[in-house]
Amino acid sequence: MSDDRQSFADLGAAMDIAPAGHDGVSPAPLREQQIDAQGRAYATGKRKNAIARVWLKPGSGKITVNGRDQEVYFARPTLRLVINQPFDIAERREQFDVVCTVVGGGLSGQAGAVKHGIAQALTRYEPTLRTVVKHAGFLTRDPRVVERKKYGKAKARRSFQFSKR
Repeated sequence: MSDDRQSFADLGAAMDIAPAGHDGVSPAPLREQQIDAQGRAYATGKRKNAIARVWLKPGSGKITVNGRDQEVYFARPTLRLVINQPFDIAERREQFDVVCTVVGGGLSGQAGAVKHGIAQALTRYEPTLRTVVKHAGFLTRDPRVVERKKYGKAKARRSFQFSKR
């Protein structure tokens, strides 16, 4: 590097700009907490054709889906495992109550939508958890949806049976 050029660090030092987090105080979270008047965080989760509206508040870990308990609504243990993944990653199991309404799609898509909504609401309630939840991939909406049927085809890609005669 030549003498007439300065690196960005030298330039920052010359302008008395301290890098974030190096002054002994932890940097402020990039986002601020978003809660309503009842102390709840709200988020919308989506997966395939399912849309989940999720409200998250501090509590004992009770999850209610469409007015029913999670064990009743999601009878398969794998689906209950899916919706609890954001809490396990953030180490917040049994600390928040979740009330959600889900419409559209099947049970698997609805479980994915609830998981996406819980992850979003968790980061709105505790913005410091955003990096942990994001690295696990729970904030990204899964874009895969059913491919539409095209004209001249039996299904999305399947052609009609060929007949030579």
